[in-house]
Amino acid sequence: MTGPLAIPVALSTSSVYPERTPDAFDTAARLGYDGLEVMVYADPVSQDADVLRRLIDYHQVPVLAVHAPSLLLTQRVWGREPWGKLLRARDLAERLGARAVVVHPPFRWQREYVRGFESGLAKMAEETDVIFAVENMFPLRAGTAEVTGYAPHWDPASLDVPNVTLDLSHTAASGSDAIAMAGDLGARLAHVHLADGTGMTGGPMPDEHLVPGRGKQPCAELLRDLAATGYRGGVVVEVNTRRAATREDRLADLREALAFARNHLAPVAA
Repeated sequence: MTGPLAIPVALSTSSVYPERTPDAFDTAARLGYDGLEVMVYADPVSQDADVLRRLIDYHQVPVLAVHAPSLLLTQRVWGREPWGKLLRARDLAERLGARAVVVHPPFRWQREYVRGFESGLAKMAEETDVIFAVENMFPLRAGTAEVTGYAPHWDPASLDVPNVTLDLSHTAASGSDAIAMAGDLGARLAHVHLADGTGMTGGPMPDEHLVPGRGKQPCAELLRDLAATGYRGGVVVEVNTRRAATREDRLADLREALAFARNHLAPVAA
């Protein structure tokens, strides 16, 4: 009789920024992460399947997920047509053997994309084994007013999509209950971005992406729940280390995040 499968803990390449994609491979290999999530952005390496394949082979670190260029700062990466971006992200994931493509909900001004988002994702899902996991985002607040830049909604739990990425920095920014959200998603929860946040939405940057355990999100509880309920997706450390004074400080933060994840996923440790 076999036991439960171990939940892989991967590193987002964004976690080493301003270092670049090749540095993320080196960091993941050095610290013992199970794989990487490649954030596609202006770095040419993040867009090049052949170069990424060589990095995979050299470091012996697989790519488990691809994050499509859905950020405001990546609007020009792979052109401006959103479906074209998703097709290229899917192709990159397939070439690298990645299981998932992480995608944000559409921006409100992408009206045609908004109208066809749910049905379009369903159609694309029929054409590949790669899953498209829509990530929870958050509204912005100014006093008592709430403004969202996303449609049909910033919360994919409200959308008719089969797979969702749960980001714990974003639950902090939106004031959401991460445990309740995970429970409501059930089998639709396919991917997790592990980070932390204080939920201090009055500041200019509510999306903090702190090392887990340094904010107020129930990171440990969520990981224990994943381990106990047979979760079959991945956990990706996606933290902000831009303020690290040295590379050793950055490595220390990412080592701490990995240890946190492994400790609380211990019931299904390999």
